[in-house]
Amino acid sequence: MTTGTMTRTDREIRSAVRDELARAGLDGIGVTVDGGVVTLTGPVADPAARWAAERASHRVARVRAVADDLAVPTVPADAGRNDAGLALGVVRALEWDAFLPVGALRVTVADGWVTLHGEVGWEYQRRAAERSVARLTGLRGLSNGITVRQ
Repeated sequence: MTTGTMTRTDREIRSAVRDELARAGLDGIGVTVDGGVVTLTGPVADPAARWAAERASHRVARVRAVADDLAVPTVPADAGRNDAGLALGVVRALEWDAFLPVGALRVTVADGWVTLHGEVGWEYQRRAAERSVARLTGLRGLSNGITVRQ
């Protein structure tokens, strides 16, 4: 690395994060940086966009942490997706979209918040499970408690 990338200023980090968000198709998100800590603000379309913005920010060199203050619209109660429907959607998404041992995973859904638990053999499987679930309708939040066997 050159000396310039070793000591990025907050202004340079902000610019790099905004560029990374634009590459991910996430324009219109507010970005502030203080001491290498990025704060994301503004509305996003859904939880998947929120997750993508967090990941894009973390890809930028010298970002120490990301504070996610993004606003995700809540799904109205009449949208037809209750916790039981969301849980079924999570199970199907894991079965259909992710290459992982579904029987080794446990899913909990409470008030639209999904928690994944279990153990997988590889990091890519842990991430694949999260990606599969993050785009579901009715999801208000996601906690990935899946561990990788050592």
